[in-house]
Amino acid sequence: MESLPHTSAPVLAAYSYCEAVTGQQARNFAYGIRLLPTPKRRAMSALYAFSRRVDDIGDGALAPDVKVARLEDTRALLARIRAGSVDEDDTDPVAVALSHAAAYFPVPLGGLDELIDGVLMDVRGETYETWDDLKVYCRCVAGAIGRLSLGVFGTEPGARGAERAPEYADTLGLALQLTNILRDVREDAAGGRTYLPADDLAKFGCSAGFDGSTPPPGSDFAGLVHFEVRRARALFAEGYRLLPMLDRRSGACVAAMAGIYRRLLDRIEREPEAVLRGRVSLPGREKAYVAVRGLSGLDARHVSRRTVRRRA
Repeated sequence: MESLPHTSAPVLAAYSYCEAVTGQQARNFAYGIRLLPTPKRRAMSALYAFSRRVDDIGDGALAPDVKVARLEDTRALLARIRAGSVDEDDTDPVAVALSHAAAYFPVPLGGLDELIDGVLMDVRGETYETWDDLKVYCRCVAGAIGRLSLGVFGTEPGARGAERAPEYADTLGLALQLTNILRDVREDAAGGRTYLPADDLAKFGCSAGFDGSTPPPGSDFAGLVHFEVRRARALFAEGYRLLPMLDRRSGACVAAMAGIYRRLLDRIEREPEAVLRGRVSLPGREKAYVAVRGLSGLDARHVSRRTVRRRA
């Protein structure tokens, strides 16, 4: 959908607010969605702004019971959006923009309920014994975002295997979230959170946690990071099968966002202990290169060729 019917001034203002939030607070995400046509970019900004609100509640300094109440208030707002009962002149610009986007794109808004469920897991301080346990959390906070995004992107008419597109979008979300977890391991530890599975930590002697700029004494921290990197790479490989199912600009958006995280993963793999010293990031010029590569369709063509070889 390259254009929408006439959009009113209040709705345009609501979208502008969401785009400002996205540009200020989601640099990697913003690099990808700028490749989309205007209606899709606006819808993605509305999804991000609502998701950011949920995340900010979970990450804030409020008492746990207050966080739970705020999250349930946000869930009630989502129910109003789903019911189509948010007016264009509502005072909440995020609600106005998301309601408008959901009216024009088949966005599975239940994914935002899943996000709220995932943030509630954070508020409760849940930890994860196994990768299967952690996958439940990752599907809530990231896989659901992949499926929501697919509602905006859509799939190309006649795309082979398109019925599996939600599965691939979900898997790509897991890949991005596991990369986030590796990148933020020190920051999360400082906040009292541990996401990596307890059985993985034990296997590599890292059960003591990460409260300093060096690995726990006697641990194989590099081994742990490389183990999780291999897991993330397998998820990326599976999730990238979504790319040939998307139109050129939607595929470019996904390839750009995923490409940035894959390069982060490369950096983490090369220097595992860097994540204990600070946040690993990419310079702007490298992000721009990834965006151009995505727009060229190189990644989508590579996945298509690989899929054809497998079938042969």
